[in-house]
Amino acid sequence: MPRKRTITFAVSAVDDLEAIRAWYKDQQQIPEVGSRLIKEIISQVERLADFPESGRIVPEFNIENLREIIFAPFRIVYRLDGKKIKIVRVWRSERMLRLPE
Repeated sequence: MPRKRTITFAVSAVDDLEAIRAWYKDQQQIPEVGSRLIKEIISQVERLADFPESGRIVPEFNIENLREIIFAPFRIVYRLDGKKIKIVRVWRSERMLRLPE
């Protein structure tokens, strides 16, 4: 049986998750929705341990090891590096990624 891949979160992805939680708490006055969304996002991420290439290649970059899961309304962007998976961003799905300058 193949070994599962290790999943880690970049600081940027953790910040994104905290921003999602804060937005629902502060703007919508419904903190339980933010918490539920975070749990659902984590559930989507956990499947990558078994199916790391299940996400599509991020179209803005067209780089084989930079992939994303669409979990409406979010894009969960991750990088494959051998047996490691790093979640790099969790953004609203309509947001376009930009190359660093």
